[in-house]
Amino acid sequence: MKLYILLLLSILNVFTSCNGQNQKAVDIKSEQTKKTIVGDTVSELDKTIFIVFQANNNDYWFGSDGQGVYRYDGKTILHFETKDGLCNNRIREIKEDKSGNIFFTTLEGISKFDGQKFTTLPVIESTEWKLEPDDLWFNGPGKNGPYRYDGESLYHLEFPKHYLADEFYTTNPNPPYNPYEVYTIYEDSKGILWFGTSNFGICRFDGKTLSWMYEKHLTEIEGGGQFCIRSIIEDKEGKFWFCNTSYRYNILSGSLIEQDKILINYKREKGIGNVKSPEGKDMIYFMSVIEDNKGDLWMVTYEQGVWRYDGKTLIHYSVKDGSRDIKLFSIYKDKQGELWLGTHEAGAYKFNGNQFEKFTP
Repeated sequence: MKLYILLLLSILNVFTSCNGQNQKAVDIKSEQTKKTIVGDTVSELDKTIFIVFQANNNDYWFGSDGQGVYRYDGKTILHFETKDGLCNNRIREIKEDKSGNIFFTTLEGISKFDGQKFTTLPVIESTEWKLEPDDLWFNGPGKNGPYRYDGESLYHLEFPKHYLADEFYTTNPNPPYNPYEVYTIYEDSKGILWFGTSNFGICRFDGKTLSWMYEKHLTEIEGGGQFCIRSIIEDKEGKFWFCNTSYRYNILSGSLIEQDKILINYKREKGIGNVKSPEGKDMIYFMSVIEDNKGDLWMVTYEQGVWRYDGKTLIHYSVKDGSRDIKLFSIYKDKQGELWLGTHEAGAYKFNGNQFEKFTP
């Protein structure tokens, strides 16, 4: 009888121990789940979507111009703001590293999302310009020069003094903006980086030399105003376009050295020319550009829709919210070759093969 009681107590002890371990495992899992849940589930995107990005796990990220970021996994939209750890709610870039971390350039710094939490990357001022294959490069809103992230540290790099700097500051002694500010970064087919600036044109970094290209009409709008270098692309023939349909550029080897200037060696060629919107307005400048899987260029204008150019023919696509034409920010090609738009006042749009229609998850 005693043996029976001892055996029963032993069995009960084993079950109690197992249940305790199971409960502990559940508690750990619950705690881990709590840590991974950040952001709020919402039913729609903000109206001001500045940029669209698809991560390697196929999640879509939408960066707004004032309401943070949205992640769509095909089922649910999660909304993230400063209360979730984002350093600022105005997004200018979204990028991903080889480990799957997502980075957001904002007006107040760069945030990293590791799948669980946001951290703001501390900045190290540096004069060492390097070009490594796994580095990420970011715009510097309001700053002189870009940021380089090597996987461990974020470095801010200033451009050397531009040869037009004295002239610019004489004319504009107290400018409300930084003429060196980087508006766009583009990596060409050879791995060379191109930086589009606010007022000093284009800077190219080949890993050794920083060289410049400036043409007044690329930056300054005839009749007044500044457009800045907002987009750069290399077409299927290896020629370059700089946010302007008037010309394309054949980049020649080497750099030109003229006194204190290190200049990009190039030859200017006729671009598309005589492009007018359906309303009869000249279509010269484009905000954003991509090349589709066929090699056609898709150029996004602020107020005149989207233009598709196959090297011979130009096709116009108006983008509407109901009957109203809307203002556009950017165009993006995802991993499936689908085209997306970021708009100023109507959320994200997607091309259905015939027209751009509003994205509604």
